[in-house]
Amino acid sequence: MQSKRISFSIAGRPIGDNQPTFIIAEAASTHDGKLNQAYELIDIAVAAGADAVKFQIYSAETISVDTKNPISRIKNPKTGEETNLYQLYKRLQAPRGWTPKLAKRAKENGIIYLSTPFDYQAVEELEEVEVAAYKIANFEITDTPFINHIARKKKPIILSAGMCYLGEIEEAVATIEGTGNYQIAILHTILGEGYPSKPEEANLRMIETMRQAFAYPIGLSDHTMSLTIPAVAVAVGARIIEKHFTVSRKLKSYDHSFSLEPDELKQMIDNIRETEKALGSPIIRPLDSEMIRRKRARRSIFAIRNISAGQTITKADMAILRPGIGLEPKYLDLFVGKKASRPIKKNQPLSWDDITS
Repeated sequence: MQSKRISFSIAGRPIGDNQPTFIIAEAASTHDGKLNQAYELIDIAVAAGADAVKFQIYSAETISVDTKNPISRIKNPKTGEETNLYQLYKRLQAPRGWTPKLAKRAKENGIIYLSTPFDYQAVEELEEVEVAAYKIANFEITDTPFINHIARKKKPIILSAGMCYLGEIEEAVATIEGTGNYQIAILHTILGEGYPSKPEEANLRMIETMRQAFAYPIGLSDHTMSLTIPAVAVAVGARIIEKHFTVSRKLKSYDHSFSLEPDELKQMIDNIRETEKALGSPIIRPLDSEMIRRKRARRSIFAIRNISAGQTITKADMAILRPGIGLEPKYLDLFVGKKASRPIKKNQPLSWDDITS
């Protein structure tokens, strides 16, 4: 385990241990190319209680080649329609002019605007709107020239690490550190065989491994449909949670089928906040709220008959009973054979002043 954990802030929100979980509502491409739908997604994220809403900036031409190679084929999990990556991105890409509009809408609604850039132009567009932090997608983790370019902006970086070997994560982190930027968070990213991912593919124990390997905040980018897995991740140390959401899964474009609907997003966030409360303190001590009950339900030493001053006390004169307003049971034998220093009434809790030295 790293002895000292690094923390930093995103738009004034502390990120790190002993801080509230930073929750990112990932809109991705569920806007379907409609600006009003993108605005609605921002409103949904706000209503659910997310800390940030995130979009993606890319163009098909800068992210993929238009090829018939089978490795590039991808199927829409909702419709079964098959296409290549280039055509998919062409269909899903948001107009570049949206960035300032979405950033403005988010700011007006009191939520942090984030976006994942997939090319150098997108980085500059995000600089123009003074984005608070950068998200690097797990697919880009080996593009160290691009990571280096982003890191030089000296803003916090949330690095997704899916389908990775530890060495690949270390190389990406070293690239960021090489620019003098140490504002880094790393997200264990669940991808699996296809979207949505299966719960058994979550491997949340990797979070602890990553906490041992890196001093930076560790989080989870979850692509399952579970509302509980993110809360469990928080329980094992995740400090950031990212989850896809949509206006409705009835919509048919690619991202909707593995995204939470508004009520589910809110429930997931409520689960996380409840988990944070339940985690509480690692210090073993009674709660302040338990002190009266502790005294009421614990046992102590009582006289069960009247005892005269000067009388020798026997075990038969005493019992260990509730409430715990007298001496603890472990002292019972110390009273046996002692003389009462004063009269002791039946049902009176015993004290050291009741016996002679």
